[in-house]
Amino acid sequence: MADVLPLVEARLVTALGEPDARAAVTFLGTDRVEVLRFQEGDIVRYATLGMSAQPMADPTAVIADPVAGPRAELVLSVRSGLADTDKVLRPLAVLAASPQVEGVVVAPGASLDVGEPLWPGAPFTSVLVAEPGGLVEDLELDEPMESVRFLPLLPMTPNEAAWKRVHGAQALQERWLTRGTDLRHPTRASVALD
Repeated sequence: MADVLPLVEARLVTALGEPDARAAVTFLGTDRVEVLRFQEGDIVRYATLGMSAQPMADPTAVIADPVAGPRAELVLSVRSGLADTDKVLRPLAVLAASPQVEGVVVAPGASLDVGEPLWPGAPFTSVLVAEPGGLVEDLELDEPMESVRFLPLLPMTPNEAAWKRVHGAQALQERWLTRGTDLRHPTRASVALD
């Protein structure tokens, strides 16, 4: 089996340009996860590299399949210069390691919570996993491996996360859209949920 990560990094570079910074985090008992930073105008994007090295396993499976299963990386886009968003590197690496550590399958519509602000002063402790395919196209791999999906992350305030648990991801995304919420603003207020 080919090493997936060089292919994943090549796809990220093709879609987002050369990264201007990278950091690596290793958690006990997990593979190393890197976070790459890409600057494009007033938008900074953070992409994980390492989550897709192993397929995500169904937490109810007795034995994890070392080849087949969903693979993903995470991408977060925020406006630069408005907050110290570079401190998101560790929380992003924690989220990327969660399939290995907690045995979860990260998929669109899911909520991921780090239990602390994503960066200093951030009103967000969690993210909504959005549908892939817009910013970075899926990376097809040789059978029987599944494609690597690049999942956008949308920061959520605690109130939005609670509302999403009741009404669902689609309803929250529609609320953001109809209210014209700037999901890339690193210090935005919660959308009106009345």
